[in-house]
Amino acid sequence: MNLKVAYIKIIMQSLIIFLYGCVNPFAPSLDNSQGTDGGLISELKTVDGVFQNFQYAYTFKDTLIYGQFIAKDFTFTYHDYDLGVDKSWGRDDEMMATYGLFQNTQRLDLIWNNIVSMTGDSTRIVRSFNLTITFNPTDIVYVDGKVNLELVKENNKWKIRRWIDESNF
Repeated sequence: MNLKVAYIKIIMQSLIIFLYGCVNPFAPSLDNSQGTDGGLISELKTVDGVFQNFQYAYTFKDTLIYGQFIAKDFTFTYHDYDLGVDKSWGRDDEMMATYGLFQNTQRLDLIWNNIVSMTGDSTRIVRSFNLTITFNPTDIVYVDGKVNLELVKENNKWKIRRWIDESNF
């Protein structure tokens, strides 16, 4: 009987040691490595980082990320097809309009396409895009077009100073 108890104790201790050393597959450790892509959000050190953060902000409807790449002296210009004139607004109105868009949609899918033109110093870029705006399952709007952007470096980060909308909306 004592041999049996000792044998069970050894098995239990071995099992506890074994289980203690195993990684729980249902609670893996946090991966703190940056990986090769550097994550979903860019530090805006490159022009590509602006487009990456733009897409992230729209996908996750994040005005904090959006505001980080909008310059202080930002201007948005669009064509009002009803009146046949171009209209513009500044950074504050842009942030309010974007907040309203984010709050009143179920989903935003932004796809950046080819760069149509770009200056050698990357300060002016025209790029095509497709944007799907889902207000609800029966109200979906598709916007295709181009953004005509003027970028500037502020505190070693790229930001959008001027955005001319060249979309079909």
